Amino acid sequence: MRVVLASALVLGTIVSGVGTAQASPVRPAAWGQCAADVLASLPATVTPEERARLSCAVQEVPVDHSRPRGEQTGIAMMKRPANDPARKIGTIFLNPGGPGGSGLIRGAIAKNYFGASVLDRFDVVGFDPRGVARSAPMRCFRTQEEAEAVNEGWYSLPRTAEEINSTIRQSKAYTDYCKINAGPLLNHMSTEAVARDLDVMREAVGDKQLNFVGFSYGTLIGSTYANIFPQRTRAMVIDGNVDPRLRLSDGAQYDRERARGFEIALDAMLKRCDGAGAEKCAFAGDARGKFEAMKAALAKGPATLPGGVVVTLSDVVNRVAGDLYSIARIAPLAAWLQSIHAALNPSLAMSVQSTVELAPPLANAGGRWDVDPLPDTPYTADDSYYGVNCIDKPFSRTTRNWATTAAKWEKESPTFGRYQAASDLLTCATWPARNPDRWTGPWHKKTPNPIVVVGNYYDPATQYLFAQRMAKQLGNARLVSVDAFGHCILGRSAGTDAVVAKYLVDLVAPTDGQVFQPNVQPFA
Repeated sequence: MRVVLASALVLGTIVSGVGTAQASPVRPAAWGQCAADVLASLPATVTPEERARLSCAVQEVPVDHSRPRGEQTGIAMMKRPANDPARKIGTIFLNPGGPGGSGLIRGAIAKNYFGASVLDRFDVVGFDPRGVARSAPMRCFRTQEEAEAVNEGWYSLPRTAEEINSTIRQSKAYTDYCKINAGPLLNHMSTEAVARDLDVMREAVGDKQLNFVGFSYGTLIGSTYANIFPQRTRAMVIDGNVDPRLRLSDGAQYDRERARGFEIALDAMLKRCDGAGAEKCAFAGDARGKFEAMKAALAKGPATLPGGVVVTLSDVVNRVAGDLYSIARIAPLAAWLQSIHAALNPSLAMSVQSTVELAPPLANAGGRWDVDPLPDTPYTADDSYYGVNCIDKPFSRTTRNWATTAAKWEKESPTFGRYQAASDLLTCATWPARNPDRWTGPWHKKTPNPIVVVGNYYDPATQYLFAQRMAKQLGNARLVSVDAFGHCILGRSAGTDAVVAKYLVDLVAPTDGQVFQPNVQPFA
């Protein structure tokens, strides 16, 4: 059997000239055995029997869809076949978000999201979008040493004039490296390009219409596809939604409102903590007051925890932002915050709940996915996060007024305003792509079946207001709400999962406006 996805190196190329695909029909990829290193990356929850059924392929797509016979790039895919192939409806494509999130193994772990009624009737395909992970990764550096030199002095929460100037300087150095090293994908990392890739993949697997489930940034991929190809859209579920119109028209305002979403989630978490009491939430007892006092103390200098761990204000903001993504991480987060409170107030006689230190779920260095390389190894991360965002989201082309803007955002969103301003607002100001392909609407094209829009009330990264706006902007949509914390919910709310399964299989869309509960609440 042919082995595909043999290594990241094989996929890290862009083919030109000979071997380019014709505009139509699409040339399907050859599915075969997944490479050993790909299978080794699967979690232990994927059984040996499930692993044996998986297959992998690389689908060629144009780098520039306006030049279909030009340079080609490869999209890495993994397929979990339907349990009942005789009754198969089609293929569901999954995207986990990001931008820059690797979705290759999502098909293999499809049981995390879907029950038997869905898995019996659909192949499920996970994929790495263009420029991501195993799909010809867009890289701004040649070596890890180059990346580390740029990251040195690039602060996630720059406060002093020295930190601000250093961060602006290092951000500019980063985009200079991207201009030199990113290659042909630099101008073609837009969500529009990803949506057009998805249409090639749909045709390649033989489906007349697309079935798609997208999370977080994946909701933008889905909504873009549905408006470019409305009649080719069969069933679409988008969970943890962006506001597409705002994101594609005003990047700064989008990020400003995104900071407010984190504030809403944090405030709800602190109130829920106090309501649960100290037995269930270690940080209870005027949690908001303690949190603000902690921030004020850490702004003056770091705290030292038992064992000698030093914690800064930046550490707290980064960890809180990351842990609010997951319901399961909120109680351990509260215990960690209480340990800092105790360290800052050593005279207080209070017990501190023990907690396991967890790496923040999105510990991606401001969008550049973390790696743990050996010395003198090649750069193995990719730079797709900024590659997508700096094309899609329009920003001012200067950093001259950044300090003023960051202070304004911080006044509105005291914990996360400056943190949010220190990402795309800075880096995209000097992003080197020019005249990229980019979809800016319309967003109201009517699909044959309603699109199911799912939103959590206390989603930090994509606040609930964004889900409401997505549902209104789409031409044919149903909004499903969940009284839940965390970013995205599919697979963690039985009621939501049931209506989504009925929709995917039978095209029975849920009643608009339904509200469901998660399987687990924080501090339960």
